[in-house]
Amino acid sequence: MSTEDQNGKPVNQWKTLDRDLKRIGRLEYGAQHLSRSLVAPGIALAFIGLAGLMAALLMGAGPGQGVVVIGAAIGAYMALNIGANDVANNMGPAVGSKALPMLGALVIAAVCETAGALLAGGDVVKTVATGIVDPFALQDPAKYIWVMMAAALAAALWLNLATWIGAPVSTTHSIVGGVFGAGALAAGFHAIEWSMLGRIAASWVIAPVLGGAIAASFLAVIRRQMLDVEDRIGAARRWVPVWNGIMGGTFGAYILFKGLKHVFPIPLGAACLIGLCFGILCWLVSVPLIKRKSQGLENRKKSVKTLFSLPLIVAAALLSFAHGANDVANAVGPLAAIVHVAEVGSITDSVGLPLWVLLVGAMGISFGLLLFGPRLIKLVGSEITKLNTVRAFCVALSAAITVIVASWLGLPVSSTHIAVGGIFGVGFYREFHAQRRASRPGAIQKGKPVPPEERKRRLLVRRSHILQVAAAWVITVPFSAFLAMAIYYLLTLVA
Repeated sequence: MSTEDQNGKPVNQWKTLDRDLKRIGRLEYGAQHLSRSLVAPGIALAFIGLAGLMAALLMGAGPGQGVVVIGAAIGAYMALNIGANDVANNMGPAVGSKALPMLGALVIAAVCETAGALLAGGDVVKTVATGIVDPFALQDPAKYIWVMMAAALAAALWLNLATWIGAPVSTTHSIVGGVFGAGALAAGFHAIEWSMLGRIAASWVIAPVLGGAIAASFLAVIRRQMLDVEDRIGAARRWVPVWNGIMGGTFGAYILFKGLKHVFPIPLGAACLIGLCFGILCWLVSVPLIKRKSQGLENRKKSVKTLFSLPLIVAAALLSFAHGANDVANAVGPLAAIVHVAEVGSITDSVGLPLWVLLVGAMGISFGLLLFGPRLIKLVGSEITKLNTVRAFCVALSAAITVIVASWLGLPVSSTHIAVGGIFGVGFYREFHAQRRASRPGAIQKGKPVPPEERKRRLLVRRSHILQVAAAWVITVPFSAFLAMAIYYLLTLVA
C-alpha cells in the first residue's frame, strides 16, 4: 500500500517490510542451496553406516565384530572415493566429446562398474600387502589388522582430498602408499619390497608418456586417412571399419586378460590371439554397418566424426567393466584381509572375498560415481583440451593398448596416468598440427588474421593442469604413506 507525499508522488509505507522480506528470501535461497549441497554427503554417510550395520549383522556377536564393523565402514568410504575419482578416466573422454550426456555416462558407468565387480571381481584376492611388505614379518594378527585399516583409511582420505582439489590420481598407488607407510612403521623398513616402489616411481613417467604418444599417433593417422582428404565419406567407409576392428580386437584381449582374469585366467598371448579373431569379426560386421550409416552424410569432417560415436561409447563401457573387476580389490582387499584375520586368527597372502564384502565395494564405487563423479568427469573430458569423438576414440584405444603393452613388459602402470596422458597427447598434437598448418605458405586463416607471435601463444592444452596433475601423481605414494603412519600410530595408542 502506498500514499502520496506533499508533492503528490507515491510513497511506499512498507519499505522496511519489503527489505525484510528480501532478506528472508535470500536466506531461504541460501538454505535451499546448502541443503542441496549436503544431499550427496548425507547419502554417502548413510551408505557407510549401512555397510557397518551389515557387517555387524553378518559377523554376529564375537570378539572381532567391532574391528570388522570399523573395517567395513572404511572399505565403504574407500569405495566411494574410488568411484568419485578413478571412474572419470573411463567416461571423461566420452562426455567431453559429447558422445554421451553426463547422466547417460553416469548410468552406463555405474552399471558396468557394478557388473565388473560382481561378475569378474573374483572370489579370492591377494591382500594389498603382497609385494609391498612381507605380511609374515608382522607376526601379530592384531598388528596386521591395524596396518590394513590404517592403509585403507589413509588411501581413502587422500583420494577424497584429490577429488576435492580436482586431481585424477591412481587408487592403486594410493593404497600402495598406505600399506608402505603403515607396514614400515609396524614391521620395519627391512620388510619393505623397495623394488616395487621403484617400478611404481618409473610408471609415473612411462605410463602417461606411452599413453600420450600412442593416442597422438592414432590421431595423426586418422587425420591423414580420413579428415584431411577430399573424399572424406569414401575414406571413412574404407577405414572406420578397420579402426572398429582394431578397437574390437584390443578390447577383446583387454577384457580377457584384465577384466576376466579373476574368473578364468588367460595368458597374455592367448588373450591377444582371441582378441585378433574378435577384431577380424568386428571389422567384417562394421563394413556394411558403416556403409549404411554413412549414406546421405555430407562430405565434412563433422560427418566422419559421428561414425566414431558408438565405438567410443562401447569402449567407455568396457573400460568401466574392467575397472570394476580390477579396482574393487583396492576398496575391499583390506576389508577382506581384516575379516579373514578376525575369523581365523591367522595371516595369509591370499584371502577369500565374501559376497557381502564384494557388494560393499561394487555399490560403493557406483554410489561414489553417481554422487561425486561429475566434477572430475568434466575436468578430464573438457578442461584439459577440447575433445571430439575422434580424439576421445584415440584416447580410449590408447588406454587399452598401453595397459596390454605394459603388462607384457611387467610394468605396474596406472590406468589413470595412461588415460590422462592420452588426453594431453592428443592436445599437444592438436597444437603441433595447428601451428604447422598455419605456417604453410599460402595457408588460409579462419576469421581475423593472427600474427605468428600471437598464434604461438594460443595454446590448446591448459598448462596449469599439467603441474596440478603431475604434482598430485608424485605426492600420492609419500602422502598416503605418511598419513598411514600417523593413523597406525593413533590406532596402536587407542588399542
